[in-house]
Amino acid sequence: MQKAYDALTRGPANHVALSPLSFLSRAALVYGRRPATTYGAVSRSWSEVADRCARVAGGLKARGLGLGDTVSVLCPNIPEMFELHYAVPLTGAVLHTINFRLEAETIAYILDHADSRLVICDTAFAGLLRQAFALMGRELPVVDIVDLAAEGFGQASYDDLLAADPADWALPEDEWQALALNYTSGTSGRPKGVVYHHRGAYLMAMGTVAGWPLPANPVYLSVVPMFHCNGWNHPWAMAIVGAHLVFTRDAVPARMFAAIAAHGVTHLGAAPVILQMLCESADAPGQPLEPKLKVFTAGAPPPPAVLEKAARLGLEVMQVYGLTETYGHVSQCLWQEDWSALSPSEQAAKQAMQGVAFPMLEGLRVVDRETGADVPMDGLTQGEIAMRGNPVMKGYYKDAAATDAAFAGGWFWSGDAAVVHPGGYVQIRDRLKDVIISGGENISSVEVEGVLYRHPAVLAAAVVARPSERWGESPCAFVELRDGHAADEAELIGFCRDHLAGFKLPKSVVFQVLPKTATGKIQKFILRDAARAMGPLG
Repeated sequence: MQKAYDALTRGPANHVALSPLSFLSRAALVYGRRPATTYGAVSRSWSEVADRCARVAGGLKARGLGLGDTVSVLCPNIPEMFELHYAVPLTGAVLHTINFRLEAETIAYILDHADSRLVICDTAFAGLLRQAFALMGRELPVVDIVDLAAEGFGQASYDDLLAADPADWALPEDEWQALALNYTSGTSGRPKGVVYHHRGAYLMAMGTVAGWPLPANPVYLSVVPMFHCNGWNHPWAMAIVGAHLVFTRDAVPARMFAAIAAHGVTHLGAAPVILQMLCESADAPGQPLEPKLKVFTAGAPPPPAVLEKAARLGLEVMQVYGLTETYGHVSQCLWQEDWSALSPSEQAAKQAMQGVAFPMLEGLRVVDRETGADVPMDGLTQGEIAMRGNPVMKGYYKDAAATDAAFAGGWFWSGDAAVVHPGGYVQIRDRLKDVIISGGENISSVEVEGVLYRHPAVLAAAVVARPSERWGESPCAFVELRDGHAADEAELIGFCRDHLAGFKLPKSVVFQVLPKTATGKIQKFILRDAARAMGPLG
């Protein structure tokens, strides 16, 4: 019997590489006349967007970009950034979106490490890119996305790319082919380059549609930065359902509420800090939004108090969890019917869990690393979250050792410590890495400490997370000064400001003798307890 089954062969009629590129060609056919993107007064249909993507791809090919070339993008959430999620991989090149909130030094490192062949840059960030090039000691070819508020310095513009003949629409021959390159936040040394493949992005997008779930033709407010896990893969998922994507460039509450009202927004993704900003904004409507706005939130565990406020505003929030290495969200806190009988505060506490695996993930465990066994579902016993499935990275770019360590035993190890509640819902209790998650941005305590140690008055420094009402967490620096030296909080924060991006700055500084082990290692767990005892910052 088995021979008869094995005799059936795989060919082009019954096996095609999975790629999110197929979503756009279908959207152009099925939803061609429907709105695809709106930014200010400019709206384009799905057929127009598909044509623009093909033309940009043709322009990139005409400049010699192709298979395996890294194309870097420094740009906010605007239609051009969305289009590049299709145009760049259509050439066979790899899309590399850069966090424009980073300092020039880190951007210089990322551009160099990524072997970038071209940078497509919104001219608002031209100055930042110039600084990065200066630190690199060389310049890369640049294509400007023209911003009327700033001048670029590129050899061509995005409009020049659009003037090219459209590229032929073709899927990759191999679904394992690299699609995108995203860098971690450098939580343990230098940022790592995380490589995505076409198959993973395809299944990630399909899983999002099924797990949210997304209806046909939703109106999606593009808030999740597309430099974070390619916007949690939402640029690809939204094509499946023929969504109308609305862009405001910046996540400013006044603009967001105006867009929600003007376009009838139904869905958005946002970090908890954005939800808090919306809830506390003077521009918030006096009555709950109707119909309710469906929201994905991730980037940091949302405080239950924020979830309560969001519910009162008319936001139907689902918390999701993931990492750069998993294309974004791979677990979701699905609502359970019996939660409806709970009080609002009890419901919010339930919603703060990281939940269960999305349908595109094949395995989500919480493991005792010493025994290799899953922890019991008691809500108490901690282990490390491990995952496996197609939405797990190919690996770290040019870092085989880190890749091997991350995939030990056939699982991807998250570095996050969690418990499992009865019913199988996972909840993060602590992080195994010294990472501070502030407003959805990962901050390396080691990086901040390194800057503090450069101050002449600092003998020792340790940075830990302190609760923050606005940001979830904020960096708190514990500093031991050298004998005979003086410094105050403002001076040290100002010193850090010269060397770090704004979101990485310590928000509070405590001066004391640091607790140490007999071997001189700083006991961070004591400082974490102290920071929590200080209470949240406003």
